[in-house]
Amino acid sequence: MTNHTALVIVDVQANALAHLADSAGVVAALGTAIAAAREASVPVLFVGMAFRPEAPEVSPQNSGITAWAADGANRIGDPAVAFPTELTPAAGDVVLTKSRGSAFEGTDLGIILRSQGITDLVIAGTITGGGVTSTVRQASDLDYRLTVLSDGCADPDADLHRALVEKLFPRQAEVLTTAEWAAGLTR
Repeated sequence: MTNHTALVIVDVQANALAHLADSAGVVAALGTAIAAAREASVPVLFVGMAFRPEAPEVSPQNSGITAWAADGANRIGDPAVAFPTELTPAAGDVVLTKSRGSAFEGTDLGIILRSQGITDLVIAGTITGGGVTSTVRQASDLDYRLTVLSDGCADPDADLHRALVEKLFPRQAEVLTTAEWAAGLTR
């Protein structure tokens, strides 16, 4: 199972975590998943959203992205787009910067996964209704086998999070807790 699997962490950044009721719980769950992945030699990829200083990648036609880039916020190097200290990428982890919802859009994630022979993705992160959903949907369309870590995802809207992990994601992915997934790595 682990030979062709990668763990993809989407948008777990200070600006997203600030909007969550239980950001500490999500960070703890992700810490468990990341530790288990590294122990099992599963590649860990961190994908975060940030923009260049003048945000040339932001189109005024895209209201969601425009809102994230408003007032000079969320620029590359800004502490608001940093990963939490507890989840600092380690040597060997891949870190990608995106400027759209999906972790695939505008990054070389697809090239990295193909180069490493990755066919199975384990996806977690914030915001469930944003970057996580966009990534799951595109990964499904790209024919990856998917697992979503239910407690490794979070959204400011608890009802939306619940609907996604209980109703939408199971149509395209296996939905597990981080503990269930980690336990499966040792089998």
